[in-house]
Amino acid sequence: MKLTDNVLRSFRVAKVFRENSDKINCFDFSSNGETIISSSDDDSLVLYDCQEGKPKRTLYSKKYGVDLIRYTHAANTVVYSSNKIDDTIRYLSLHDNKYIRYFPGHNKRVTSLSMSPVDDTFISGSLDKTIRLWDLRSPNCQGLMHLQGKPVCSFDPEGLIFAAGINSEMVKLYDLRSFDKGPFATFKLQYDRTCEWTGLKFSNDGKLILLSTNGGALRVLDAFKGAVIHSFGGYNNSKCVTLEASFTPDSQFVMIGSEDGKIHVWNAESGMKVALLDGKHTGPITCLQFNPKFMTFASACSNMAFWLPTIDD
Repeated sequence: MKLTDNVLRSFRVAKVFRENSDKINCFDFSSNGETIISSSDDDSLVLYDCQEGKPKRTLYSKKYGVDLIRYTHAANTVVYSSNKIDDTIRYLSLHDNKYIRYFPGHNKRVTSLSMSPVDDTFISGSLDKTIRLWDLRSPNCQGLMHLQGKPVCSFDPEGLIFAAGINSEMVKLYDLRSFDKGPFATFKLQYDRTCEWTGLKFSNDGKLILLSTNGGALRVLDAFKGAVIHSFGGYNNSKCVTLEASFTPDSQFVMIGSEDGKIHVWNAESGMKVALLDGKHTGPITCLQFNPKFMTFASACSNMAFWLPTIDD
């Protein structure tokens, strides 16, 4: 089944889960699309079975809190940032709920965490104005970049380069093998003082970069030339909430939730608004991602919603 405008418009909430007492700050699908793990400001990690459509188990990180949760390539393991006590990144086995390793180094809140799509490398960006490069097998930082401002960062789909959005005004591209030589490309964007960049993602085809903000606008850039192809607005975000925006897996569409519980979808190529979906969320939709393998997506406030299409196009 192919994702089209009509299929997207037909999506409806199939299930709502009320496992959390506070907002869900992040979630991540497993690469096979079969499970999803969420982190919440209530210090819990909830694992869901996407095929059966139900929560499987709940774990807690009461002491350190939990944010920016990401699956690694090893089965049943995740990395996540702390939002209490310190800013150490933690590597957890879900199987026996034991920490495998800690990654200390940042001394302010971690705002970006990106796992390499191809190996055990990951990068983290922090309010301490650094990006750190890590290997899951070692607690020692493998690389450190001091920047001129707060970063958001992400690997590209091939894991060969990573992008850093710095100070909400420039995007720098680095070759992973020679990042210490500096960026091989720098794109300067017009600064918008009304909002800050809160996320950076590549499309799966590697051609586009999506910049999300805590304001009322998103930007889609050409990943090779750095030109702004589209700016998307018209969704509600008056309280400067960090709203997650995402590409669909086919790189054709861009979606974002809003503070009024609605989801806006645009065509990434034409820039046309394709759909406005009502998730009936009780709070701002802080997390939104499409399943990498199946025709379903998830959205979250303090509740988690699973969506399914209601037509076969």
